[in-house]
Amino acid sequence: MFKKLIKWFDNDAVKIEGSAQTQQANWQQIDWPRVIPFVLIHLACLGVFWVGFSWFALCFAIALYALRMFAVTGFYHRYFSHKAFRTTRFFQFILAVFGASAVQRGPLWWASHHRHHHVNSDEIEDAHSPVQHGFLWSHLGWFLSNKHFATQTERVKELAKFVELRLLDRFDVIVPTLLGIGIYLLGVWLDDYYPNFGTNGLQLLVWGFAISTVFLYHATFTVNSLAHVWGKRRYATTDHSRNNIWIALITLGEGWHNNHHHYPGSARQGFYWWEIDFTYYGLKMLAACGLIWDLRTVPLAIRESRKIKY
Repeated sequence: MFKKLIKWFDNDAVKIEGSAQTQQANWQQIDWPRVIPFVLIHLACLGVFWVGFSWFALCFAIALYALRMFAVTGFYHRYFSHKAFRTTRFFQFILAVFGASAVQRGPLWWASHHRHHHVNSDEIEDAHSPVQHGFLWSHLGWFLSNKHFATQTERVKELAKFVELRLLDRFDVIVPTLLGIGIYLLGVWLDDYYPNFGTNGLQLLVWGFAISTVFLYHATFTVNSLAHVWGKRRYATTDHSRNNIWIALITLGEGWHNNHHHYPGSARQGFYWWEIDFTYYGLKMLAACGLIWDLRTVPLAIRESRKIKY
């Protein structure tokens, strides 16, 4: 039982226990005790029937959703996965902490698997290709499987040299746990000092952490499961990636997925002015503050190349 519980807190416990088995594990093999927290956070959403509703809790949940979606799309994806801009080592760690608050594992794990996706996009080795493995597996099954639990360190060697990123990746449960505790304590404090907000510790925890995180999960996952089958193709990429404005809106710009696969290194995925990309706007604000710099965008010649003629 102790060995099963330790897997919730130390990702290396899984690798040490069975690195050989992990490498040869069946794609559909899931270590259910290890994924209990993922299941519980979904079940925790049902707590809304006990904690009730307040406008403050709803607005707080939406704000945390937007902030953490920006952290996933701007930091985990465009920075750690694709190096679409530069920053200092200190601010890089801050970006990683914000990304970890989304409860989607550590920065090295996220970046390594995303780079694997680009190398094998929509081929049989692409873990979350709906074309190869169907909707349900591409949406969340792969995320839970033993086969894809370990960080592919060889794909993120330039990031793995930073000890702080390795520690955050190994103990990725720490940031979400502290966030949950902080949200609960904020709710308790608001209940005591600002009762007119109509919230409390448990209500804010359910709305601000559980519900917000679950919506964040599934909105992010749609880029895997839907953006390769639903939408329009502008570029003749080697995969089935598509542009979809609805996915772009809920993910702050990630729905311009065919654009992204055409030129992955761009910090801006909405290549044209009418393609809304809130993540890029946020990155521009950080750049204006001097916190990041050298935002890469798609060169005009590449933007206009390989277009599909209908």
